[in-house]
Amino acid sequence: MGCNKKRTSADSSENMERKKKKKKKLKMNADDTSSSLPELPLNYFTDLTSPDASVREAAATSLATRLQKIQKQYDFLPDKESIDGGLMLEAEKNDGLENCAPHVRYALRRLIRGVSSSRECARQGFALGLTLPVGIISSISVESLLNLVSDNLCVSSSMKGQDVKESLLGRLFAYGALARSGRLVEDWQTDKDSQIIKEFTNALISLSARKRYLQEPVVHVLIDFVEKLPVEAVVTHVMEAPELHKWFEQATEVGNPDALLLALKLREKISVDHPVFAELLPVPFTSRNFFSEDHLSVIANCLKESTFCQPRLHSLWYVIRDMLLPEAVLVNVSSSKKRKRNRKSNLIAEEATSNIRSFSETFMEGTLLASSHDRKHLAFDILLLLLPKLPASFLQHVLSFKFVQCLMDILSTKDSWLHKVATHFLAELMDWAKEDDAKRVAVTMALQRHSQGKFDNVTRTKTVKDLAAEFETEDGCTLFLQSLMNLFVDEPSSPNDDSDIGSNENDNSDVLRSWVIESLPGVLKHTKLAPEAKLRVQKQIMKFLAVQGLFVPSLGTEVTSFELQEKFKWPETATPTDLCNMCIEQLQLLLSNSQKINDLEQSDDDLVSYFMKFFSTLQSIPSVSHFRSLNEADEKAVKELQETESKLSEEERNCGLSADDANKCHALRHLVVQLLLQIFLHPGEFSEAASELAVCCDKASSSSLDLLESDGEGEDDGEEEEEEEEPAVMDVLVDTLLSLLPHSSAPLRSSIEQVFKCFCQDVTNDGLLRMLRVIKKDLKPARHQDEDQDSEDLDDDDEDCLAIEEEEEDENEEMGETGESDEHVDDFETVTDREVPENSDGSEEEEDDDEMDDDAMFRMDTYLAQIFKEKKNQYGGETAQSQLVLFKLRVLSLLEIYLHENPDSPQVMTVYLNLARALVKPSTAESSQQLLQRIWGIIQKKIFKAKELFNDESLELSALASLLEKNLKLAAKPFKSKKSGVDPSKKKQPAAWNRHKMISNLAQNSTYWVLKIIDSRRFSKSELEKVLDVFRSVLVRYFDSKKSQIKVDFLEEVFRRRPWIARKLFGFLVKKSVNPKVEFRRVEALELISKALRSLVPMSKETRVESKKKMKTHLRRLSGLVKELVVNVPKKQARRAKVRKFCGRVFRVVSYLKLTKSFLKLLGSDGQTACETALGDLFLSLKNT
Repeated sequence: MGCNKKRTSADSSENMERKKKKKKKLKMNADDTSSSLPELPLNYFTDLTSPDASVREAAATSLATRLQKIQKQYDFLPDKESIDGGLMLEAEKNDGLENCAPHVRYALRRLIRGVSSSRECARQGFALGLTLPVGIISSISVESLLNLVSDNLCVSSSMKGQDVKESLLGRLFAYGALARSGRLVEDWQTDKDSQIIKEFTNALISLSARKRYLQEPVVHVLIDFVEKLPVEAVVTHVMEAPELHKWFEQATEVGNPDALLLALKLREKISVDHPVFAELLPVPFTSRNFFSEDHLSVIANCLKESTFCQPRLHSLWYVIRDMLLPEAVLVNVSSSKKRKRNRKSNLIAEEATSNIRSFSETFMEGTLLASSHDRKHLAFDILLLLLPKLPASFLQHVLSFKFVQCLMDILSTKDSWLHKVATHFLAELMDWAKEDDAKRVAVTMALQRHSQGKFDNVTRTKTVKDLAAEFETEDGCTLFLQSLMNLFVDEPSSPNDDSDIGSNENDNSDVLRSWVIESLPGVLKHTKLAPEAKLRVQKQIMKFLAVQGLFVPSLGTEVTSFELQEKFKWPETATPTDLCNMCIEQLQLLLSNSQKINDLEQSDDDLVSYFMKFFSTLQSIPSVSHFRSLNEADEKAVKELQETESKLSEEERNCGLSADDANKCHALRHLVVQLLLQIFLHPGEFSEAASELAVCCDKASSSSLDLLESDGEGEDDGEEEEEEEEPAVMDVLVDTLLSLLPHSSAPLRSSIEQVFKCFCQDVTNDGLLRMLRVIKKDLKPARHQDEDQDSEDLDDDDEDCLAIEEEEEDENEEMGETGESDEHVDDFETVTDREVPENSDGSEEEEDDDEMDDDAMFRMDTYLAQIFKEKKNQYGGETAQSQLVLFKLRVLSLLEIYLHENPDSPQVMTVYLNLARALVKPSTAESSQQLLQRIWGIIQKKIFKAKELFNDESLELSALASLLEKNLKLAAKPFKSKKSGVDPSKKKQPAAWNRHKMISNLAQNSTYWVLKIIDSRRFSKSELEKVLDVFRSVLVRYFDSKKSQIKVDFLEEVFRRRPWIARKLFGFLVKKSVNPKVEFRRVEALELISKALRSLVPMSKETRVESKKKMKTHLRRLSGLVKELVVNVPKKQARRAKVRKFCGRVFRVVSYLKLTKSFLKLLGSDGQTACETALGDLFLSLKNT
């Protein structure tokens, strides 16, 4: 063993010596001959790895040019042997490149090694560098180059994973460079029997079998190569490659999408069927056969295995997309919008439709959506690929039921692995749908049809809502409406009976139909169409809702109207009553919206007139009947309303009417139509109100819309004396409107408000009091139900103030230390106790119900009868109470309209008094906080802050003074807390505390308002003494009792707004402050006295003389007050600061008016001493002036 080692080492050393000598000899020979060939700069190879593509291209071009030049000179050399052993030592012998110059052989070897480099852009650069020389240097043997690639980039067993990957990718790039060089095509054209193309194909297929990620790029290299080959070469060489045959045979079994892609491209190239495609392509090959259910099941493995390259989409799908949607189909679809298609075009469209339907049902739904997450992801990617070329008419086939359900399931689960994928798909789908109206309609219909109208609800998005709101043209709206109508009619519905609950499918169908109904009126919500175009769209919606909601066919599902020249269609199964009612409700909403936006001048063209004509026409068709049978009273009411609308329409078209009268007719017509529809919604409930409304409208028409006259105006005077006078038509109209409010729909209420707005200037005192009586009405406890109604009403209107006080005490238990004295027994009621002169004509707020006759009482309480009836039937009366609150809120809307339209009416005071009483009643807050806030809002905005002050000359000062006094008492009333001692602003009594603050706020603002009224009436000074007496009594109570909780800030605001009150009360304030019964009031009132002092003696040169006279009058009392303040200095720092501030202001006024000596004299020596002690420098500065 030792000898062998020594011999081996000796041999190696000898070999090294021989190589060095040989290298030295070759170098000496090269030095003699190298000058005959150009040099090859090595910087070319460095530039081939540059990230800049332009640098790489320049280097590759320069390298190819230099190698071509070297090769040409080499070919002309006589002694090539001397050059072969030169500088390019790496170019070994027997590599098949003997005819190439050493520089070329070196460059090829280095370029082949370079394509396996993982450096940035090295593969791209070296592959380009290899492509150009091979293409232009004919001395390079392609067969030898293939062998050189295999030898230099072979994979050995010692290689690791990354090395193997780089070697395989290097071979891929090298083969790609060879294919793009064009040398293979040139060699075949030179020798068609050459096997080089077949060998190249086998080499590529063999390479693809090494790693899966190599399959698709190998196929692309082969496809690019085949594109350059003649068809003959493809058939005789490429398709005869043994490796390709084997690859195609195994493709469907193992699921090879790349083999399918190659087969499709080869079939496209040769345009004939070939046995090699037998496993992958149908025979004969047509798009219909390819997308047939049988063939798709054969190649399903190939298609679904394309998921391995996610998130990128496999190239196969781009080819399949072009097969599904060829250009001929797209051109055909676009041209069909402009002209009629011929038979050939129809066949093309039918075939494309069949293909995409089969593909979606068989593969997308049957294979992908029923499989793993990866394959569902693939389904989304395929549809996104199809979208840009997909016609709107094809969307229904790809956006199928299973697809939409899958999309909904994913979107409804945010933690799903596919949630981001589905969200991205939905965003892309929305962008595609926004391209035109046809696509928008197709997407909306597909999503809602397959989700049973619940797509937005399930996915918690606004997809459908946003799509439906983006129609801006009349054509788009019409297309959407037609699709909605077809969806409603074509969808099956649950049976119209109450026996059994239908299947889930039928129930879901009803949900979908309800969405259709709700969507119809909203089509125009965001559009800005011209009035004529909007009316045309509204008519379409109106006719559909009227047909489906109000009528049913006697036989079959279709009825033709020869008068209207239209055919109407109903669903095969009867529409459920709930859906019919929904149609009527949406019809009401549509008509109500048309009233708000009435752009057309002539009533002949408005939607209401068109609806009534349409309704009458359908009624006259024998084979059509109402969807529900009406009783005799309802039938009569419907006929009366039809006749009334006809009369009002004629009256509105009367050119002699003023604009106000025309508006009244228009509002009444809308109310008549809304009431007609309400009869169908609630049969048996509105027939009486309809008859009364018809009478009012007849009277209005016959008396030129003067509703103040009574029904008995045509009778003789003798008969009027003998018989009781009938109520005014306006009173009947008000009663009718009130009777409609409790159970009215929103559109009906809107029409009621419009009618009331037009006629509110004609409302009588009785009518207004009836409305206010509703606001005051309370449901009595059950134990009072048996009492007589008259006594109950009387008790309600004339409640004893003390009773209310006691009721509150029962609720809040005993008062704390700040309790109220017996003097304020009527504070909650007093806001509404008004002294009214005899000539006020019914404006009295407290009117006994027993003064009315039975008929009047019946008319006033009709609208409450149903509520009391339901109260008896409901456990605890909770439902009746909520309905009464709702009724009050609706009546408040009418009162708000009245106040807005009649701000200067004398009845504003009546409304105020009743609303104030309702606000302070404890039952109002207990029943509803919303009601409380609504009342307060109306009082504040429409009365206190009204632009005009109401004018009632009959209102005497005594009544205003009384109202002022009661408001001031209410403002001074303390909050009654429980003995628990809990802060009222905390948890225990938040509602009661808030109510107390609201009532206090009401009292204060009412005071400002009443004083404003008093000032506007310009009463004499002697009369105004009543107002001053009210304030004096309040101030007396404030200084003499701790129970008075009136705020000084409130009184300061009164003085600021009404300075004359401050001037008149200054002396009284100072007098009461000198000797108050409650000591802390003296300091508390100092700011109020300062405010009055500023009003009494303004410090200006113009009024200096007059101010001095006034100040002399009050100087003695003012000095006495200062003396009391400095003698009895408060202990608390904050109060001492108030005293110092007040005294400083008095000193400044005294000094300014030059009354210092008089003031000091009145203070006396002891007073001056106390001032020096308490005020220091502040008083000394006064003495020095």
